[in-house]
Amino acid sequence: MKTRLAALGLSLLAGTGLLAACGGSSSSSSSDAGTTVRLGFFPNITHATALVGVRKGIFAKYLGKAPTTLTFNAGPAATEAVFSGAVDATYVGPNPAINAFAKSHGQAIKIISGAASGGAALIVKPSIRTAADLRGKKIATPQLGNTQDVALRYWLKQQGYKTDKSGGGDVHVVPQDNSQTLQAFQQGQIDGAWVPEPYASRLVLEDKGKKLVDEASLWPGGKFVITNLIVRTEFLKEHPTLVKKLLQGQVEANDYINTHKAEAEKAADDELRSLTGKPLAQAVLDGTFKNVTFTNDPIASSLKASAQHAEEVGLLDHVDLNGIYDLGPLNEVLKADGKPAVSES
Repeated sequence: MKTRLAALGLSLLAGTGLLAACGGSSSSSSSDAGTTVRLGFFPNITHATALVGVRKGIFAKYLGKAPTTLTFNAGPAATEAVFSGAVDATYVGPNPAINAFAKSHGQAIKIISGAASGGAALIVKPSIRTAADLRGKKIATPQLGNTQDVALRYWLKQQGYKTDKSGGGDVHVVPQDNSQTLQAFQQGQIDGAWVPEPYASRLVLEDKGKKLVDEASLWPGGKFVITNLIVRTEFLKEHPTLVKKLLQGQVEANDYINTHKAEAEKAADDELRSLTGKPLAQAVLDGTFKNVTFTNDPIASSLKASAQHAEEVGLLDHVDLNGIYDLGPLNEVLKADGKPAVSES
């Protein structure tokens, strides 16, 4: 079953006490058989691990049944779903995971795996040639406080610009749904957007935008986490076996993407079409998969740097990230597959 939940609806759910009611009531050994995992992700190529894992039945293979899936536009909405108990695990970027950990005083979530690196860029009108041309311009991001929003604000600060949460400052940051961004850019309502794939490639190939900044160029070796898999801590404690099975699906899905490129592109596109009603052009698919690296490594150093960036732009108070990861189950899966372990350092 596939369900789309709006951020507003999830915020309302957060106050209903569902968190205590939705985690299961007994040990994993006695309750796993009757538990359907509720998995969140975005209709983005940066979440192709989930798209392919769902479409190809890889998660169902390990879990014994297909997960219930819920899709979101950006990480803050997904973490609201975690807080409300509407999802058990979800794919999100680093900054929403950090925010969820901070808001819950380290209690609500654990990062249990990486999923993807790269695949985000600042796309602008062709008339914008350098950062100096951005003063007074409107630049979109998926949602206030999401990973691309933090990346844009931090980069703008490095260029000497000031921004604020209400869209004021030297450059006007306009958080909006990614699909709305495509239309707004085409109609001239915004001057650019810092967005994940496939939206970055679509703005270039469909709307004649220009890539001003490839975010990979800002990170050591071009590696930075854009997608993690997080789980509700309560669910991890009550259903460790299911979480490990979910991770087995995660690892196999990434293996499939990395070894069956054409088939993975088709599977991701088929799943996107079922979610959005629209397929991607082949040129967009090729470009987006080229720009994203699918890896189980959480690239923890980049997450810690993202937390510092969010602090510097006023979107996060200082937070001790000790305990945000639980990579033990993932490393058990990787060892069984003969793959090297990953670390949180």
